[in-house]
Amino acid sequence: MKNLRYSGEEILDTIQMVRAEQLDIRTITVGISLLDCASNTTEGLCARIYDKVTGTARDLRKVGLEIEQEFGIPIVNYRVSVTPVSLVAGRVPSEDFVKIAQTLDRCADTLGVDFIGGFSAHVEKGMTPADAALIEALPEALAATKRVCSSINIGSTRAGLNMDAIAQMGRAIKQAAKLTADQSSIACAKLVVFCNAVEDNPFMAGAFHGVSEGDAVVHVGVSGPGVVLKAVKAAGDVDFGQLTAAIRSTAFKITRAGELVGRTAAGRLGIPFGIIDLSLAPTPAEGDSVARILEEIGVGQVGGHGSTAALALLNDAVKKGGAMASSYVGGLSGAFIPVSEDIGMIEAAEKGVLTIDKLEAMTAVCSVGLDMIVIPGDTPAETISAIIADEAAIGMINRKTTAVRVIPAEGKKVGDSVDFGGLLGRAPVMAVHQASPARMISRGGRIPSPLQALIN
Repeated sequence: MKNLRYSGEEILDTIQMVRAEQLDIRTITVGISLLDCASNTTEGLCARIYDKVTGTARDLRKVGLEIEQEFGIPIVNYRVSVTPVSLVAGRVPSEDFVKIAQTLDRCADTLGVDFIGGFSAHVEKGMTPADAALIEALPEALAATKRVCSSINIGSTRAGLNMDAIAQMGRAIKQAAKLTADQSSIACAKLVVFCNAVEDNPFMAGAFHGVSEGDAVVHVGVSGPGVVLKAVKAAGDVDFGQLTAAIRSTAFKITRAGELVGRTAAGRLGIPFGIIDLSLAPTPAEGDSVARILEEIGVGQVGGHGSTAALALLNDAVKKGGAMASSYVGGLSGAFIPVSEDIGMIEAAEKGVLTIDKLEAMTAVCSVGLDMIVIPGDTPAETISAIIADEAAIGMINRKTTAVRVIPAEGKKVGDSVDFGGLLGRAPVMAVHQASPARMISRGGRIPSPLQALIN
């Protein structure tokens, strides 16, 4: 804290961003290692997890509320991420993995946090019995809990793509949708399939506490699409160099405010500060949209021609601004494009301007991937697996994080709409291609890592 100095102008700018432009701290996430919780019994493991998580993060919400009142910056979510569960559950019977998820849910309830992430496994090169048991338990675990989130890393630039795991994830997503059919298949909104997952992501549903992290750490996720939108509007019809400079300057200010909150929270919690993730994460509220930024840059409507180029400019400028402001920018920093959480994306999808194919192209230049996309409930598992494989291939070849979070909404067809409520928003059901990729998915095995992996 002693090295952070803020001018009067910065303080006034921050006040303006909060009051008029919807700047917020999207999340304070406490990452917690479970590596010391392993036990020979399910009961022992669950007891150790509960004690470790609730003990480490016991003051998270209290400290966050104090900072919110003191600094006047809204803190939208409080979250916890833990070590991927498959790494500590190797001695637990496969039928007990749902009990571990329920223990995590109980931790979240005790702490009063919004979500807890880390019911996860990394299977990019192969599966341990614990990995396989966790994936098998995923549908029931997500259906039986409210706050538990899961991520499965099925590929990386160094390892290639585990097509057996990708096939399993298509089936798991279908089953999770069926088990929560009466809740708009909400379980699928808590499940992300990654390629090149990062260990310090504070955003859900993909957050987990990586094994290279310490025993506990505080990460902060900052979001400000409204702030960037105003900056783009104020810049007017300048050339792209000047427009990039305006976005970069705004991202710098947002990052500075976020690091102040993060370091203050870390100090009061007695936990080391980790990273600040500057991600333009939209909400369904008007004025808090990444799509509107792209349209203000000059794209007629998001999904139209020019959308990918505009998003590439935005994502790069945000990263550069963040990196200038802090030495500890991490996570997924950039721009998110979740369909159901962005009013501009919703409108474009409803009009048919924004399609899954165009979204896939845009993911090559944004922070993550295909996010919060609702597809017909009768979509075959093999088609979902193929969507995952396509998206993962983009990440593998380009050495970037990509992800898929799709919801095959039971009983819904193209033209219908699904309303999840809250920050998850609503979305039209989007069409998928009807040609079957079943033969490709049934081949199994692993798509080898690309030449880009040979860097030593």
